[in-house]
Amino acid sequence: MNVIKKYAPGIVASLIIAVLSKWIESLLPIHLIGASVIALFIGMFINHFLHTDCFRAGLAFTSKKVLKFAIILLGLSLSIDTVLEVGKLSICVMIFTLLTCFGVGYFVGKALKLNWKTSNLISAGTGICGGSAIAALAPVIDADDMDIAYAMSATFIFDMIMILLFPIMGRWLGLSDMAYGLWAGTAVNDTSSVVAAGFAYSEAAGDFATMVKLTRTLSIIPVVLIFAFINANLKRKQSGVGQEKHKVKFTKLFPWFIAGFLAMTVINSIGIVPDTVSIVAKDISKFLMVSALAAIGLNTDFKKMAKSGARPMLHGFIISALVVLVAIAVEYFIGIV
Repeated sequence: MNVIKKYAPGIVASLIIAVLSKWIESLLPIHLIGASVIALFIGMFINHFLHTDCFRAGLAFTSKKVLKFAIILLGLSLSIDTVLEVGKLSICVMIFTLLTCFGVGYFVGKALKLNWKTSNLISAGTGICGGSAIAALAPVIDADDMDIAYAMSATFIFDMIMILLFPIMGRWLGLSDMAYGLWAGTAVNDTSSVVAAGFAYSEAAGDFATMVKLTRTLSIIPVVLIFAFINANLKRKQSGVGQEKHKVKFTKLFPWFIAGFLAMTVINSIGIVPDTVSIVAKDISKFLMVSALAAIGLNTDFKKMAKSGARPMLHGFIISALVVLVAIAVEYFIGIV
């Protein structure tokens, strides 16, 4: 009973906003903004005027666990051949975007006189998967709470802008669903923001963007291992004596919900899942994603974001803008657009 009381308010609030957002989306004459984006901004608007601690546990559960479950469920409506094809294309673009984030990001951080931890957390959040990458990398490089807050705010603010602008830019460029999904999946930061930007363009684009994002998320593993090695070496140099290396547990780094997504995709590809079940699974998945975006909005505080300072924001903006340009340039170069 106590568990229900703890989680129910936040979960119910997110579901109500999701229903409202889907209704508002159905009233729009032109599909320019999706229910996910609407839910996010309704949540942020409500949170600006209403701060209730009883919502926190349910909001955290919905924004993290429910979003991951929704992505797993999405696998029941996709083919493994499609997933592998999209993954293959995204790796090529992702290599260039990661090089941009950590290569150019290093020099941008130096120019703005940010410490290397804040700079690389922003680069990781921009290049990999927003908050998840920041959360995974932070303990490995011994980042403090302020470093994390700066990085989270820098990537999140740019994501809010991109959620609105990406569909408009995609239509202006005349991108196909696949080209747009690849662009959004490699250039927008956080998983939830990719979902919002993708489905705001079209359902097919949302599917492609989500698949690309899942491929991109796997790069957390090598990046964290590399920075664990770098931080251990820096510590040894500072102390002048050999220190025990950071032990990085693979099981904690690996995003297991991706394994669930792939398992559902394989099951659907075998042909044992009826088409009606796949359609229902897709609808439930999309609604749960909208609910997760509502929870994220309800948990976002504009005032705290504003206090994070100008230099991290500028760092995040420069790197994010470069990634957007590099991603679309690579797509043109390899002939996807």
